[in-house]
Amino acid sequence: MFSFFTSKKEKEFLPIGTDIHSHLLAGIDDGVKSLEEAETIILAFQNLGYKKMITTPHIMSDYYRNNPDIIRSKLKELQLHLSAKNIDMQVQAAAEYYLDEHFLKQIETGQELLTFGSGYLLFETNYLSEPFQLKDFVFKITTDGYKPVLAHPERYEYMTLEKAEDLRDRGVLFQINIMSLLGHYSKPIQTMAYKLIDKGCIDFLGSDCHNSAHAKIVAQASKNKYFKKALDLPLLNRMI
Repeated sequence: MFSFFTSKKEKEFLPIGTDIHSHLLAGIDDGVKSLEEAETIILAFQNLGYKKMITTPHIMSDYYRNNPDIIRSKLKELQLHLSAKNIDMQVQAAAEYYLDEHFLKQIETGQELLTFGSGYLLFETNYLSEPFQLKDFVFKITTDGYKPVLAHPERYEYMTLEKAEDLRDRGVLFQINIMSLLGHYSKPIQTMAYKLIDKGCIDFLGSDCHNSAHAKIVAQASKNKYFKKALDLPLLNRMI
């Protein structure tokens, strides 16, 4: 097994402790395809100084019909694989929920939702237009005691600084993708990520790592001034 990283500087550059967004359970979404690929990525993050990884497979009714039982079973497989290889990394699982009718029904009927930390619930929306039920969803989920975390707000075309501030006033926490800071998705997405950091509208950094190529990109973040600026914010990664 090779390592992407060798120097002490690389190994210590990421003092946030926990990654809260990744896709490392083999074969259940668009993330890793094998336990071996997950192992390679986890070793890479270990070399970057991470102590814990909370992997978050998609739950999306049209494409990835995962549920807590499926996710826990796949998590156990990964944990046993890592244990057999004597890899000392805490790996837990939650989910990245897509805001659709199926998800709203789960909430209304009181079905179990997978969270991390003290009730943090990671969710995403469609990329083009603000869901008409978004504000009602936020009200319901916060009333139920969850702490909603919007995955990669910088990637939504409908997002503005005004909408970001409004959502945060309603109790939504924001998780920016590290790869967005490096321009991986597009220049406009990178620009929005920078604006959110300038405004302090960020609570978590996440890798959103799906594969080994993503892990290599994340390893380059220490060279980015906005990554360093984000580290100066009171990121909640350090608290879970």
